[in-house]
Amino acid sequence: MDLWSAALLLFLIMDPLGNVPLFLSLLRDLPPARRRLVLLRELLIALGVLFVFLFGGRWILELLQLRQEAVSIAGGIILFLIGIKMIFPSPEGLFGEAPGGEPFIVPLAIPLIAGPSTMAVLLLLGGQDPGRLGDWSIALLVAWAGTAAILFSSTTLYRWLGMRTLTAFERLMGMLLVALSVQMLLDGVAAYLKASGVGS
Repeated sequence: MDLWSAALLLFLIMDPLGNVPLFLSLLRDLPPARRRLVLLRELLIALGVLFVFLFGGRWILELLQLRQEAVSIAGGIILFLIGIKMIFPSPEGLFGEAPGGEPFIVPLAIPLIAGPSTMAVLLLLGGQDPGRLGDWSIALLVAWAGTAAILFSSTTLYRWLGMRTLTAFERLMGMLLVALSVQMLLDGVAAYLKASGVGS
């Protein structure tokens, strides 16, 4: 996987367009200035958590005694399920109903931005090719910056595009995510078979 493919994958998993209505709902009672500060805080917390998983991925895999192939297959399955939910959303949204009040860490930073599937992908990238941590860091920053830009302009986007267009974008991203998840799953199975010596 190259840098831009990784950035696209991370951006799709973060699903900023699909999360616009939920972010607006969670932050609607806050004054505009406070809303921006809360959003910035949550984005920075999420970025910090994701960098921990990127740079600590190898040691986390070793601690849990997980093979990279297992993480690839599990990540592919999780991404596939998320992609299906993006295409066929449930009424309460992608991650279920969110609690009221000013959010802190949950659910904005985790799991809406730094979700389990994003962490799994970073674990896989960091563990599979630790020599390219610089590339993966840039990919994460690009995906995070794109997510931040969309979420900071969420009010304007919602007013301009409307719910129908945002839903259409989310479903399109869901279809792309399903295709990427299937590729990840196939890569994991192929790597496992190769490591096990099947077919050789």
